[in-house]
Amino acid sequence: MAELFFRFLIFVLVVVLILLVLERADKFRMDLKRGDLSKPRGNGTKPSTGPCDQWVTCPAEHLGFYIRSGAASAVPPKICVNNKLVLGAILNNAGPGINIVILNGRTGQVITTAHFNMYSGDVNPLIKLLKNLDQGSAVLIASFDDPATKLTEEARKLFADLGSSLVKSLGFRDNWIFVGGKGTNGKSDFEKHIKNDNTINKYHRWPELIDMHGCLPKYL
Repeated sequence: MAELFFRFLIFVLVVVLILLVLERADKFRMDLKRGDLSKPRGNGTKPSTGPCDQWVTCPAEHLGFYIRSGAASAVPPKICVNNKLVLGAILNNAGPGINIVILNGRTGQVITTAHFNMYSGDVNPLIKLLKNLDQGSAVLIASFDDPATKLTEEARKLFADLGSSLVKSLGFRDNWIFVGGKGTNGKSDFEKHIKNDNTINKYHRWPELIDMHGCLPKYL
């Protein structure tokens, strides 16, 4: 009897463990669908009540932002300005490649949102957009899937002129987020880049997503 009871107890424990694993897997799949991955925590964080994962509080004459790259080819990126989503899946204005938001650097008003497929698309519309930026424009970038295959040296230089120091090494399926501006001097303090490396990638053939938040001084 004791042996039967022991076997029954082991069976119950195994079933409970399996159910716990399945529950965690289901939660991860739901988080992936909602885009709730790698939420940052720290000073200025509030419980998320909307699509922006990070609540950003900034001093006067600054624009708050939150940027999250895409995850593999499954979860689109998101860009928030002053705690309002301005680019993302639920707005239907994010897509594969380079996602871009252009702001009036004085007021924070959104001038343009766009995305450019850098795997099978045309880089020329992106180059045209970057060349026609008004002085004082703020530019926020988030990659999704592949941001680099069609990215020419001319396009890379235009990003470098906006303050990017990492775009020169951007490669196939790398993740990249960046905030720069037309008329700024020197390199931006707001930039992250993670290489696509199959030996350490989190999402098989894609690297881990990256995010960033901060306060961008208004262009005065």
